[in-house]
Amino acid sequence: MAKILVMAADLWRSFQRERSVVSAVRGCSFRINAGETVAIIGPSGCGKTTLLNLIAGLDRPSSGRIEWPGLGPPDALRPGRIGVVFQSANLIPALTAVENVKLPVLLGHGTKAEARALAALATFGVEALAAKLPEYLSGGQAERIAVARAIVTNPQLIVADEPTGQLDEAAGSMLVDRLLAWGRQSGSAIVIATHDERVAAKMDHVWRMLHGKFECMGAR
Repeated sequence: MAKILVMAADLWRSFQRERSVVSAVRGCSFRINAGETVAIIGPSGCGKTTLLNLIAGLDRPSSGRIEWPGLGPPDALRPGRIGVVFQSANLIPALTAVENVKLPVLLGHGTKAEARALAALATFGVEALAAKLPEYLSGGQAERIAVARAIVTNPQLIVADEPTGQLDEAAGSMLVDRLLAWGRQSGSAIVIATHDERVAAKMDHVWRMLHGKFECMGAR
């Protein structure tokens, strides 16, 4: 029987906007099992990022229920059990690439942080940039380093928001292929929000969103 990492039922997330309430996620129910890969696809503003934040435990639902039965309580999810790739790379400007990547290991009181960070950088072909500060990196290089940072603790779940947004088609395809290869080797689940049908085609499941709801949830 598959290990359930995340389980949600009738999940809603609403925000107060001036005099109105906007519901970014509306009544979503789903499960994410260990080793699965999922693409969340839809137009800008459809609720993909909000849903990812809920899955990663970065935000709380307005109503409904979300649990992490295979990962533990919300305060234990990050950085060890869930790795997060934000829509912008969000590298710390004062730290080099390798220092950015090893930070989750240090925050989790892990060992061999430098070696693990260099290995994660090598997974995405950017180990030569280890000593570079973010200001000297291209957008694509920074994105690959951000993905390396997400995997460095060997989490059971990766949540990535448009990880190919700063990359051309070939570089984006290679990044996703390497991330999926890492996931197969580690047995980790991967959830990617994307506009790109080519990225979605690489995943086991595709969840299509519109106006905060799932239009369909199917296997590829």
